[in-house]
Amino acid sequence: MKCPYCSSENTRVIDSRPADDNNSIRRRRLCDDCGKRFTTYEKVETIPLIIIKKDNNREQYNRTKIEKGVLLACHKRPISAEQISKLVDDVEIEIFNREEKEIPSALIGEILMDKLKDLDPVAYVRFASVYREFKDVNTFMNELKKMLG
Repeated sequence: MKCPYCSSENTRVIDSRPADDNNSIRRRRLCDDCGKRFTTYEKVETIPLIIIKKDNNREQYNRTKIEKGVLLACHKRPISAEQISKLVDDVEIEIFNREEKEIPSALIGEILMDKLKDLDPVAYVRFASVYREFKDVNTFMNELKKMLG
């Protein structure tokens, strides 16, 4: 592993333990050249997942896109980075457990909205308004009524 400080490849693992999600390993490393410590995470590589978009185009799964959407929905809400990360992890686990090579983006959106609804109603409505492309106030109100009733 290359040191992020001095780029030396002379590093060693000084501590290993399961990460918070128990799906990866956290390793503390020490650079023998500069003496600095850094952390790496090791995760099992999964089968590439292809996402079928609304326009039927296909692209490789990208966790960052889900994180970006959730971060926007949760902006200025009392939701910690840890809660957001866990939510994205939960969505990821659910879609990868389906063991399908291709999955529609609509399904990912629905799974994400279900999880957001439990986490924070305001974040849910924000995400749903963009995801479902609310065209007017009535559509927005109908979604709010479904959520409240």
